[in-house]
Amino acid sequence: MKKTTNHQILIGVFAGLLFGFYIKLNPSSIGSDSFIYVADLIADIFISSLKMVLIPVIFFSISVGIANLSSHKQSSKIWFLTFLFFFISMALAIILGLGSMNLFGPGQGMSLSIFSEQLNNFHSSSISLPLFLKQFLSGIFVNPFKAMTEGNILGVITFSILVGLAIAKGDKKFIEVKKLFNGLLGICMKIISWIIKFSPYGIAALIIKLIAQQSPDLFITLSKFIIVIIGMTLFHGIVVLPLLLYFFTKINIFKLWHGAREAIATAFATSSSSATIPITLRVVENNLKVKSDIAGFVIPIGATMNMDGTALYEASAALFIANLSGIDLGIGQQIIVFFTAMIGAIGAPGIPSAGMVTMAMVLQSVGLPLEALAILLPIDRLLDTFRTAVNVEGDIVVSLIVQKIIGRN
Repeated sequence: MKKTTNHQILIGVFAGLLFGFYIKLNPSSIGSDSFIYVADLIADIFISSLKMVLIPVIFFSISVGIANLSSHKQSSKIWFLTFLFFFISMALAIILGLGSMNLFGPGQGMSLSIFSEQLNNFHSSSISLPLFLKQFLSGIFVNPFKAMTEGNILGVITFSILVGLAIAKGDKKFIEVKKLFNGLLGICMKIISWIIKFSPYGIAALIIKLIAQQSPDLFITLSKFIIVIIGMTLFHGIVVLPLLLYFFTKINIFKLWHGAREAIATAFATSSSSATIPITLRVVENNLKVKSDIAGFVIPIGATMNMDGTALYEASAALFIANLSGIDLGIGQQIIVFFTAMIGAIGAPGIPSAGMVTMAMVLQSVGLPLEALAILLPIDRLLDTFRTAVNVEGDIVVSLIVQKIIGRN
């Protein structure tokens, strides 16, 4: 997202807060009802536009992302180890996020009235693990067109992965299909760029609607959520990742920080893993002595696919919204959140303003309302600095582990 758009969204947030609090404090003032009606209309248009583009973006971004893996000619062992440790580090981050939300439970005991209409069709039931697995598998291997029309996110993701693998395995045979999908993904990205231009107004309208209709207790709860997220993100970056690195390489956190601090600080300041790639490559090769063939593969791929901080946040945010909605997500729903948060984090950097689209995917996977973005977006910029720093740290850690196991010291 362009810097100017970030500024416009920030202005939209403050405008929404200002008008929302004014209406909240002066509910009987002239024009308040009309103002809320207009805000509700704009908010509905914004959410509907996100829903409109969600399915095609998921399908083409995942298909193209997996298909593009075939263009990398590095050895299969480096390829395998890289993706294995990407999965391990993100899995640990998501487990930490889900565990912390279950432990601290921010949002529990609240029920936001603005979500009541969207949750009318939500059904949650307690089922045995074998029955859940049966229902889960039958729900992901479905007619892809039916999945797309019904908004079955898991079904779309499964078909997208299979299509991407087929294109990758077909190599030159499906080169025209790959070009077509790249073009269609580009079209989706262009449409999203238009939605993003409208997003400051949509976000302002959502916040006006939220503040005007909700209790001030929400902001106390939101503060607790922010503290939990920042705390768990830092814990993952300061404790979990260094322990993972030390276990496989015997490199301690002080050597890691001394060598990587420039890249991590840049990631924190820019909130962009991709923009930090040149600096990350330089510190990994020069300071931490990772060979260029390994660093040149792990770091660029990691900036796209290895998102520990993002995965932790999206999984945690889904449980937070469930708590605010008065929903108790069982083990089955949390397993779904686990996988969709991981896939959403993997796909995030390839999509403009990825946070809205991939967070929408995670929420939709368990039937939670997209209107909850009104709560998450105003705090997203603050949390993004921490999670991007941890995202980049994860890439650096994986490059060091892969080099140690490969034995290219």
